[in-house]
Amino acid sequence: MKIYISADIEGVTGCTVWDETEKNKSDYYDFADQMTKEVKAACIGALSVGVDEIIVKDAHDSGRNINHEKLPLETKLIRSWAGGLYSMVQELDSSFDALLYVGYHSPAGSNNNPLAHTMNTSYDRITINGRIASEFLIHSYIAAYHKVPVVFLSGDKGLCDDVKELNSNISTVPVKEGRGNSTINIHPELALELIEKGVKNSLSGDLEKCLIDLPSEFKVEIRYKWHHHAYKASHYPGASLKDEQTVTFNSKDYIEILRFFNFA
Repeated sequence: MKIYISADIEGVTGCTVWDETEKNKSDYYDFADQMTKEVKAACIGALSVGVDEIIVKDAHDSGRNINHEKLPLETKLIRSWAGGLYSMVQELDSSFDALLYVGYHSPAGSNNNPLAHTMNTSYDRITINGRIASEFLIHSYIAAYHKVPVVFLSGDKGLCDDVKELNSNISTVPVKEGRGNSTINIHPELALELIEKGVKNSLSGDLEKCLIDLPSEFKVEIRYKWHHHAYKASHYPGASLKDEQTVTFNSKDYIEILRFFNFA
């Protein structure tokens, strides 16, 4: 069995303020280590049920946060960014049996995590067909495009609730909960135990039940924090300004939506 793990840092237990996410800040290293440990726990859970190939995407900021030496030998780690359309799931295709997420977080426009954002911090909100779009949703539609089941996610409770609403068969492990500008976190060691167990269970069930439906058409709105960013994005072919800070773009082809995101 071949699986793909996409990992971020804002959804690992304990991570609460931006300094804890930024390379070379003094608070960063403990949480990069926890990110590595949570990915390792996911890998151990996968290997215990017969997975023999694991591709891990370091999908936070520089893409250079995970210590590969601490992961199992069966892993390959994608570091930094190729610049392609698939971003946080670079190299994902139909050859994978499942997609898993570790350390993911609530989207821009959410109050469920003080670090909530979508792709970067320039947006107030992104919606796809009226649904607030998280990084989970944007990349899970790529999985749906290739008919790859999304079986597991760990991160903040708000995002875990969103995932269950999209497909209740996806296993989730909430390791933290946002309260205003604070977080309520489970113990780091408990997070590792729950992630390992959750991944093991998720890969032992009927993976087909975890397939996400790909919409037949896409209506995207991006609301920017600054009007000049919206103006620039509105020059993408087919895009238009809805108001001073909001750009819209529609397509029946999700790859075209990704091209728009890559530009906008």
